[in-house]
Amino acid sequence: MEKYNYPLTLKKLIDNLSKLQGIGNKTAERIAFNLIKMDSDYIPELTSSLNDLKQKIKIAPNCHCMTDQSECINCGDLSRKRNLMCVVETQQDVFYIDKSGFKGIYHVLDGLVSPLDGIGEDDLNIANLQKRLDGIDEVILALPFTVEGEATSYLIKDRIKNFNIKISRPAKGLPAGIGIEYVDKFTLHNSFEERVEIDD
Repeated sequence: MEKYNYPLTLKKLIDNLSKLQGIGNKTAERIAFNLIKMDSDYIPELTSSLNDLKQKIKIAPNCHCMTDQSECINCGDLSRKRNLMCVVETQQDVFYIDKSGFKGIYHVLDGLVSPLDGIGEDDLNIANLQKRLDGIDEVILALPFTVEGEATSYLIKDRIKNFNIKISRPAKGLPAGIGIEYVDKFTLHNSFEERVEIDD
């Protein structure tokens, strides 16, 4: 990686930005130089927003949805279909799927089963999922069509098979190996509308 003799303050910012997932060194450099050019009022506003992330964003204890309110999306919106639950990998997925028009409730696993990475069932939010199934008629497993996503889906199916609940997955119009955040809302909407029940 090419090194430049940046001022220490600028180098520190670039190093911190490049630690963010999906941001390489070149992108971090562009962001840093762009920040230098911004209006002087912008930096304090950005700093305040970053501080608020840690101080105000909370993770709901059971469903693990993200919120800065007293209630998460599941509890705060009474118009949601409480008999329809969508299980996702990350908090981000909740917002992407909600944009597609889904009106059920959510459950966040906080990851996928991955033995190679040392991530097993006990590392995921599966125990709480089993506690939330009263009154649920259908669970949609909106997990990636990857090896880890498939393994996690079948693990969950096995754990909840005795609850007499329909278990489905979005239609495979979703590209294999692609995260939900990269799918447009129309494709996502159609994949939920055309979801298929998982066979035994």
